[in-house]
Amino acid sequence: MKIEIRQATVSDAALIHHYITELAIYEKAQHEVIASVADIERSLFAADSPAHGLICLIDGLAVGFAIYFYSYSTWLGRKGMYLEDLYISPEHRGSGAGKTMLRHLAGIARETGCGRLEWSVLDWNEPAIQFYLSLGASPQDEWIRYRLAGDTLTAFARGD
Repeated sequence: MKIEIRQATVSDAALIHHYITELAIYEKAQHEVIASVADIERSLFAADSPAHGLICLIDGLAVGFAIYFYSYSTWLGRKGMYLEDLYISPEHRGSGAGKTMLRHLAGIARETGCGRLEWSVLDWNEPAIQFYLSLGASPQDEWIRYRLAGDTLTAFARGD
């Protein structure tokens, strides 16, 4: 079995959209996916896109993807990498694909001068939590993530 990681290209937009939908179904949030394949093509692969995509293959067959972007840490005084999504199709979990993908991302983070690699996981996703702990990742329990989105974001920006 040969696991490979390659940079995503615009021709992968439909595949990425498919994986995004599968991930959303798993996370019980399919209704929140409003992006279309055209949106993925336009946003992820634009020349000025802040995000980057990777495709994971086993023996030449696509089995998953990752989307990441760079952040900045004032405390470290350097950039970091934020992993927005990592998804391996259910039938290929346990194959080493997820670990290979994370190791590849860690390599990119180190090569590009990042001081850390971070991501979020749903608190009920015990298989993912156990996987991340097995790699040596540490939960950041003291931080609570907040979000403004959609109509709330618009209303706040307007001063409503």
